[in-house]
Amino acid sequence: MDEKITIEPLTRVDADAACQVFETTIPAAFEQEGIGSLLDDIQHEIAHKRALIHTALQPKANKEANVFFLVAKMDDVIVGTISYGPCGEEIRECTDHRLNDIGELGSLYVLPEVQGLGIGSALILALVTELQRLGIKQFCLDSGYQIAQQKWQRKFGEPYVVAKNYWDEGTDHMVWLCRVQDFADKINRCKR
Repeated sequence: MDEKITIEPLTRVDADAACQVFETTIPAAFEQEGIGSLLDDIQHEIAHKRALIHTALQPKANKEANVFFLVAKMDDVIVGTISYGPCGEEIRECTDHRLNDIGELGSLYVLPEVQGLGIGSALILALVTELQRLGIKQFCLDSGYQIAQQKWQRKFGEPYVVAKNYWDEGTDHMVWLCRVQDFADKINRCKR
């Protein structure tokens, strides 16, 4: 890989390009899962992510929720995103509200043409580093995508909760609860 990857906080200038990442990756993820025909769900997910970006870009004094995004750039072009903010509705439901006060790692999307280059891992590492800097001890994440669930199990271990048949028969939703320090330690061991 010759291109230089940088991870930066989201700025207003980056907003449209970050939304373009969602418009490309979300339909691709649905298609990969065999649910590409759920066009309303795809559009709802894209709209939700756009709204989250809007929230993240609000002045701190006016924010209802503490949400922030990091973006991955390859030669100054945004190729991936990750966010941190209050846990989402699926996490609250699946955990009987036990994780309501834990922030969520979310919106981890990398353009299909550059997946497999370590961009997702770099985004996670940058987010974990920022969480450490902020003194945040835990985060949660969730997934209803079966392919992503396999990746998360390799990266984060067994899920905290598995909501069986959450979306439909045979489609579970998984939630992970992670200690920031444990994940930072794991990353640092892998670097050696």
